[in-house]
Amino acid sequence: MFSLTVAAVVFGVVFLAELPDKTALAGLMLGTRYRASYVFAGVAAAFLVHVALAIAAGSVLTLLPHRWVQGVVGVLFLAGAAVLLFRKGDDEEEVKKPADQSFWKVSGAGFMMILVAEFGDLTQIMTANLAARYDDPLSVGVGAVLALWAVAGLGILGGRTLMKYVPLTLITKIAAGVMLVLAGFSLYEAIAG
Repeated sequence: MFSLTVAAVVFGVVFLAELPDKTALAGLMLGTRYRASYVFAGVAAAFLVHVALAIAAGSVLTLLPHRWVQGVVGVLFLAGAAVLLFRKGDDEEEVKKPADQSFWKVSGAGFMMILVAEFGDLTQIMTANLAARYDDPLSVGVGAVLALWAVAGLGILGGRTLMKYVPLTLITKIAAGVMLVLAGFSLYEAIAG
């Protein structure tokens, strides 16, 4: 059963956590060099793979006792908040330009860049945590995919403009704050059980 509330919460958390990440920068870089729709197709496909893997991992976590899962999820959310607050800025990674501008070359470059760069990324781990927390793979998956696609789209089409009006440090602090609140709820549930 699909829950719009769960999907909306997941969308907000993943969107805020991914916005200051290298994905927006990679999308911006690729979007300025290649046709935006081709870049987005490759990036979107890579994020589908990442979310599917995260949902599978989160679903396995739901087989463990509820208190243990909430405790682990709470600690992982705390770790995620710490990573957001204390990490240093990512350097822009160099990408080799495809030999031509064909759909398959450009979308393939976008797919491979995101597949490699985002594997085991904070938002993939967060998606697995959210899947375990809500035990609603469809709603979590839809929220996470839409959030990742939105960030990629913003990066490809207008990341530079957004960053002029919204400081990256503010976005990072908001995402960390949301993760701290989720950590608090999860740890409370683990303790109160």
